[in-house]
Amino acid sequence: MNVTVVKYNAGNIQSVLFALERLGITPLLSSKPEEIAKADKVIFPGVGEAGSTMHELERLGITAALQQLKQPFLGICLGLQLMCRHTEEGNADCLNIFGQEVKKFEQFPAATGAETQKLKVPHTGWNTITNLQGPLFKGIAENSYVYYVHSYYAETGANTCALTDYIHPFSAALMKDNYFAVQFHPEKSGSVGAAILKNFIEL
Repeated sequence: MNVTVVKYNAGNIQSVLFALERLGITPLLSSKPEEIAKADKVIFPGVGEAGSTMHELERLGITAALQQLKQPFLGICLGLQLMCRHTEEGNADCLNIFGQEVKKFEQFPAATGAETQKLKVPHTGWNTITNLQGPLFKGIAENSYVYYVHSYYAETGANTCALTDYIHPFSAALMKDNYFAVQFHPEKSGSVGAAILKNFIEL
């Protein structure tokens, strides 16, 4: 099976490669549209700044290729955000695969017993996923814990297939046709994350 990981100026790609290798997959790392188009599965990971990353995708000439894929495609973290319509980070138009807007978390007080604390931004650490729908979450229990690091989030909407509540509910995962995306890091989410990646590979 040819699993291709999209190569661009984003961090965190190496940990995704290691996670795939633990599943017995030796992925191809590529920024060439023709190689991406030929893949059986495409993974679009990343950590970075959205506006500059969209410029880099356009410079590489791969935006159209990503928008036109027919095989299973998985965006991770920044990958999810770049698959949305628009992001507040850099005020950038994105790939518009999903209709969601990406917005920055605002800090609001959160009541904890008699005390009040501010939930921190970025949202970093373990949190639960709920309202799980679709093949990515086959065999995954409601309220399973996954690992997050992000300051921006995708709004909920018709494409939302999992939720997390931090400050307010947001799209933990999105799904449309052959396109899937998760805001959390499956490669850092232990056995739950490994199972989600395995579900994607088996689509």
